[in-house]
This record gives sequence, structure tokens and C-alpha cells, in this order.
Amino acid sequence: METESLAQALQREHQEIDAGIAAFAASPGDRQPLTRAIRALRRHIYLEEEFLFPLLCRAEPGLAAPTLVMLGEHARIWAILELLEDAPDARARLALGKQLAGHLLHHNLKEEKVLYPRADDILPPAAADRLQAFIARGDLPEGWVCLKARPAASDAGR
Repeated sequence: METESLAQALQREHQEIDAGIAAFAASPGDRQPLTRAIRALRRHIYLEEEFLFPLLCRAEPGLAAPTLVMLGEHARIWAILELLEDAPDARARLALGKQLAGHLLHHNLKEEKVLYPRADDILPPAAADRLQAFIARGDLPEGWVCLKARPAASDAGR
């Protein structure tokens, strides 16, 4: 049996998140698929921002620019997730879910074509194994927010 590569595991997470959003869109009265997809997407962003992207940038400094673009897109996605969680009704959630799906379509394609193949090529096996272990069992820390969605340091004391 062939072992799933890190890129394949990350792409599988994309597919599972997309499937949850699609299941919600097909049956907007059932919030469970959306709730699971939001939780999985937040966890996936955490994995990328706290572990994958720093490892990639250390291993190949030329990847700093693409990861910076992904961080900005994560902030936009995070903002949609916030709105989705606070949406007053199914109609609003459905519209935001469609907006999220559109963002993810383009965002995920870039990660899958640019960053994930490099992860398989350049990360040491021990680092890839740690990421795989997180994918299998890791949790999003309570209160964690994506990097570009955090308040500026100067605003923190206000």
C-alpha cells in the first residue's frame, strides 16, 4: 500500500473542506457540514501558517513571496469564516458559503500547484512526518487567529 505524501494529505484536507461546504449548500437547513468545514478550515490554516509555511521558507527562501500571498488570502478567508459563524439566518450563511467556496477554489489551486509539491520535494522526512502526524491528530489551539487577521500590535493595548 502506497503512503500518502504530504501534498496529497493537504489536498485531501482541501477536498474534505470543500465537500462540507458543498453539503451545506445542498441542504442549507443542516448546519453540521458547514460547522465541521469551518473547524477543519481553521485547523488547516493553522497547520499551514504555524508549521508548513515557515518550514518551506527556511528550506527555500524563494517561497517567501508565494507564502506571503497565501497569508493575505487566509486573512480574507478568515474574515468570511467570522461572518459565517455570526450569520443571522440560512440565507446569509448560504451566500457567505458560496463566497467562501469561490475564494477557496482559487486559493487552494495556488497552494496545490506551487507550495505543496515543493513541500514533498524539499522538506526533510522528519518534518514531513511531524506535519502528517498533525494532520492525523492535531488540534487547533483555543483562540488561535490567522496571522494577518490579528489586531496590530499597537492596537493590542487599547
